[in-house]
Formats: sequence, structure tokens, C-alpha cells
Amino acid sequence: MHTVRSRELTDAIVFVAGDWRVTRGEYEDRVARAVTVLRQRGIGAGGCIGIALRNRPQFFELLTAATAVGAQAVPIAWRLKRDEVRYLAEDSGVELLVFDPEAAEATAGLPGLALDAYERLLATAEPAADVDAAPAGFRLELYSSGTTGRPKAIERELTAEIQPDDKPPDTRKLGFLGMLGVADPDEVHLFCGPLYHSQPIGFATSALSAGHRVVMMEGSFDAQNCLRLIERERVTWMTCVPTHLVRILAVPDVERYDLSSIKAVFHSAAPCPRDVKARIMELFPPDTVWEVYGGTEGSLTMISPHEWLQKPGSVGRAFPPGTELHILDDDGNELPAGSLGLVYGRSPIMTRFHYRGAPELDAETWRGDLFTLGDVGFVDEDGYLFLADRKKDMIISGGANVYPAEVEAVLFNHPAVGDAAVIGVPDPEWGESVKAIVEPRAPVTAGEIIEHCRANLAHYKCPKTVEFMTRLPRDPSGKVRKRELREPYWSGAGRAV
Repeated sequence: MHTVRSRELTDAIVFVAGDWRVTRGEYEDRVARAVTVLRQRGIGAGGCIGIALRNRPQFFELLTAATAVGAQAVPIAWRLKRDEVRYLAEDSGVELLVFDPEAAEATAGLPGLALDAYERLLATAEPAADVDAAPAGFRLELYSSGTTGRPKAIERELTAEIQPDDKPPDTRKLGFLGMLGVADPDEVHLFCGPLYHSQPIGFATSALSAGHRVVMMEGSFDAQNCLRLIERERVTWMTCVPTHLVRILAVPDVERYDLSSIKAVFHSAAPCPRDVKARIMELFPPDTVWEVYGGTEGSLTMISPHEWLQKPGSVGRAFPPGTELHILDDDGNELPAGSLGLVYGRSPIMTRFHYRGAPELDAETWRGDLFTLGDVGFVDEDGYLFLADRKKDMIISGGANVYPAEVEAVLFNHPAVGDAAVIGVPDPEWGESVKAIVEPRAPVTAGEIIEHCRANLAHYKCPKTVEFMTRLPRDPSGKVRKRELREPYWSGAGRAV
């Protein structure tokens, strides 16, 4: 009986990536071989690897193998430009960077290992013994950013692992997944975002730890392919951002797809327009659309489908249990229900973090033991949080963070740009799109400005539109009055973020 069960477990599919279906036995073997490959390349305890891959099973085996040898892994977007990749690799101390063919140019000169070369090494490597292919936590360093332009590593005081609390892993994951109704080991998880964002990494690793099958979208998000995967693989829960939901709703005859297997649709990372959420709740089975508010740093609220219908527009109440929400004014005073202020939180299951090399950002983020993600909002009498604006100078486009200072630094390097400011403007698909407002000092076209940015930045960070202005509005201290620049675009949008 034990042998039969072991065979069933070994043959169970753990990953689906296009036509590639990876069994648990194959995955465990690949992880054990990946440990050998890393050790052969000198990666051990205290080391660091970078992973610049598209959505592929190799991402997870490398993450697991790095954890097994005591090293940490840094996800790096494969579509970043060379200077961006070099900064992340040098700042995190990457000793080995495994990269996709598309990232070959951006990784040139770094201690890299192309995916095909990695596969050749894996094929001949002896599997390391006693390797845990399902660790309780992963040694992972993630990056966020402030308004200073460069990404900042988020460092935890006690651990760099994804470990939401100190309870046994099964208790922890069943509590969260149980709320969504997807705690059984035979569930099927689909993630829609790229594996250099914290959202898909976090939920996919939770799914793996719970024994779920993980289905991934390999390339850029395609709504029809997403719907076909849900239907074909009988997906029971999925994670996405509002842009994905917008694209799904735009699919012709979207109702023809069989979505009956879905038990939970979980979205986060950016505000979701009310009309989009209302329509997506009608498309998917009843009581399946959930939302969480938080960031790479930590989560603060969650709202169920039933609650959202009662409190449309809210991002929920404090979550996980024991989390506190506080709305403070600029002096740190607690504000009453219904009053707008900066949203702060305290979570009992999150270790304190800081941004490496950015004490000024730490000071902006922490007030005592309360932290903020830079959003302005209010809590109603029932404890539900409503977001109104962002105090941090950040754009969220398609769930991805774009930091204006980073884009502005590139704009200033164009010889025809005398001054520049970057803002987010409403976009029906992306939530926000990037707009550059430029004071030219020589003849230049919007197309030339955009191409200059695309040559130096990942394309999702680049302006979609450019406006020329004789003089940017600045306050007496010299700071650009971005609220004044934003106002004409947001005044009729019906939302502020």
C-alpha cells in the first residue's frame, strides 16, 4: 500500500508550463541535481544567485536549490536593461545569474549561466542526497523602491525567508487557503503575473507547499489563453492583478468558457475599478473574487466577495488576524473613522523590515512599530479601509511599480530635455499609464523621447505619452507640484489612484 501511494505521489503533476508537465518525481530529481550544479559553481551558505527567467518551472527548482545550500535567491526581471540588471546583481551580491535567452544582452559581463547551459549541466549532474524539495520557507530577497529612483532591497531583521509566522507551515497555509476554500492537496493554482513580482512568487510557493498543482502562463499575459488554461486544467484558484481582469472581460464571447472549476480568484497589487470588479464577479462563479491590500513589505487588509458587495470600493478589514490599522495625520496623531490620513499598520506575523542603503526611506515608512505603504485613505465605522490617494510618488501600471524618479533620471540624460516630471494618468486597461511632461531645450518629438526611454529602461517603465510644457510648476523649495500636474487627468476619473 505504501509503495502504491508513493508511486501516485511521484507521478502526480506539480507544474504545467505550456506543453511541459512536470511530475513531482521529476521535480524532486531536478531540485537535487540543481543543488549539485550550484555547489559546482561555488554557491553555498551565505551565497546569492539571481534568477532572470520567464515563468518557468526552473525558477522554483533554483529557488528551492538555493535554499537547500543556504544561499538566497534574487528574482530579476528578464526584460530589464543592462544597467538595471547590473545594479540589482551588484547590490545583492549575486555570484551566479541564471538567465533566459532574451536576457542575454542585459546580463553580459555578469557571472551568468544561460538557461540552455544550465540544462546541460543539470542533465549530467549527480542528484544531491537528502534534499528537501518542499521546504517550509524560501531564502528570497525581494526589491521594492522609494522615490529615489533605484530599487531597494527589503531586508528583514530576523530572516529573509518567506515565513509568515512561527506556526507550523500546515497550520499557517490551511488557515489562509481554508478561507478561500482551496486547502485540499488536489487543488490547481494558476498565476498570471511574472515571476519577478512578489505576488505570483508568494502565492505560487504557498500552493506548492500545500501540494497543489501549479499552472503558469509562460509569456506575456494573454486573456484567451488564460481562460483556455482554466478550462483545460480545471483550475480551482488563480492570482492576478486588475489589468488581467480588464483583459479577460474584453475577450469576445467570454461567457463561452467553462469557468465552473474556479473556487477563488485572488487579486492584488493595484486598485481595481469598481465596474471591473462588479463585472468580473458576475463572470466567475458566485462568491469567488477576493482582494488583498498590501505590498512586498507586507499585507494589511483582505476583503471577501460577500463583504465587497456590502462595501463596494473597500479593500477590506485588517488581515491577517491580529493586524491593526491606523489612520494618522502628518504629525502622527490618530484620526477618527471617516477621516482621511496616511494608512499605517502593525502585523503580528511580520518581522520588521528596512530598505538596504535607504535610511531616509525607512524614516518615511516607519512610525514606531507601525509601517505605511504610502497610501492615503480612511477607515469607516465598521473597520473597512477605503483608499483615496497615494502619498508616495509611485505609479502602479498593470500591477507593476514604476518609480517616477528612475524614469526622470533617464529623461534628464536626453540632450533635448531641460526639465521633466513623470506622473501616472488614468488608463482603462492598466489602471495607470506613465506620462512624461517635458520642458524641451532643443527641438524634439514625443516619439524620440519615448524611444530614448525604451533604450535605457524596461518598457513597462517607459512613458506611453509625452506632453511638452514651457515651464514645470515648482514650489518655493524647487519641488515640482505633481498634484497640480495630475489634477487635469484625474479630476474626471472617478478615482484618485
